[in-house]
Amino acid sequence: MKTKVTNKSYEEVMALPKRKHRKPIRPNLFWRTLLKIVSLPALIKTDFKCKKVGMEKLGKKEPALVLMNHSGFIDMEIAVSILYPRAFNIITTSDAFIGMDWLMRQIGCVPTNKFTSDTTLVRDMIHIVRKQKSSVVLYPEASYSFDGTATNIGDSTGKLIKMLKVPVVMVKTEGAFHHTPLYNNLNVRHNKVSATMTYLLSPEQIEKMTPEEINAIVDEQFNYDHFKWQKENGIVIDHPKRADELNRVLYKCPHCKTERQMVGRGIKLTCNACGKVYTMDEYGQMSADDGVTEFSHIPDWYKWERQCVREEIKQGEYLLDTDVDILMTVDTKKLYRVGSGHLVHDIDGFVLDGCDGKLHYEHKPLCSHSLYSDFYWYEIADVICIGNSDYMYYCFPKIEGDVVAKTRLAAEEIYKIRMNSRNASRECEKSED
Repeated sequence: MKTKVTNKSYEEVMALPKRKHRKPIRPNLFWRTLLKIVSLPALIKTDFKCKKVGMEKLGKKEPALVLMNHSGFIDMEIAVSILYPRAFNIITTSDAFIGMDWLMRQIGCVPTNKFTSDTTLVRDMIHIVRKQKSSVVLYPEASYSFDGTATNIGDSTGKLIKMLKVPVVMVKTEGAFHHTPLYNNLNVRHNKVSATMTYLLSPEQIEKMTPEEINAIVDEQFNYDHFKWQKENGIVIDHPKRADELNRVLYKCPHCKTERQMVGRGIKLTCNACGKVYTMDEYGQMSADDGVTEFSHIPDWYKWERQCVREEIKQGEYLLDTDVDILMTVDTKKLYRVGSGHLVHDIDGFVLDGCDGKLHYEHKPLCSHSLYSDFYWYEIADVICIGNSDYMYYCFPKIEGDVVAKTRLAAEEIYKIRMNSRNASRECEKSED
């Protein structure tokens, strides 16, 4: 899917009126029915089935917070299908509104900038469930899974659930990740997709629980592994290009430890540094064509990469230092290409400079628990996105090789390290008092 892009100078973009906040619109039955109809072809092709657990506890018109794992582009079709005819608003990344603001609002979408502090969004959600009596669909992970396992959902979910005071419903999909994996340029595979919709928490249960206790339950629900599910259930994915661009996720060779030299083509993943070749079989498992298979399970490979990044950070060796092309959003009319710049990421966070010295932005490590990064973003290129509630900076690295996945891992690990350090300092201060 493409988006509207136009060239403007940094000064021109900064002079544009900022996006004005508007209250969410409760989608009427016409729009809900239209979405249901439009979603049917994609779901029919995947032989979609939904299992419902305890959903009889939820009143037909009772608003709820619907939490859903974020695995593929078919997630939206799944949500509108299984929730119909219930009215709901869906929390959506603001860049999805570009050129389609009116339509997106009519169908119930509510814009937010990913991984930014957004108190206005919380107020919008409270308004939706209490005033409009509509449900809220939220993807707590905020970004698509890179490796088929859960993405960190942060610690604020429990507090949000306590504030909303409505039932919590969990929707977990199976097969959606394999249908259009993000790393694979969204090549569609013809596999079955299913979902389980579970009544998770009642308002009475929520009232008696602490945010930490709620977080523990939600974290457990978001514990999934799509590649493990594929293997255990014998799901055959025989797409001839199933390993295309797999190097975006598996960017480091476990044999020679070289980064940014992996190349995924067809069903093969090859390291251009040492020549080692791995084959991705029809069940999503990796095997070395010669020698030892270090990681047959893709999430294990990705977990090892995370451990390597964490060690680099602890040793003071981690650094992203690259020239970038810069695009910006300030409204929902266009995506603005403002020029080039330079992006640095280390233990102290991100620093972006560009546009002939006019742009300088710093993004501190504790600003967010994860990073908005994406592959083949709107069919442009791999992207690293940082920003705040007013401006979002979409940075397209010019460095050779794959850095987007590693940067997300680094941002998450730096956040954990800094947060643990801050908590330890507070405990120390308490003990001294």
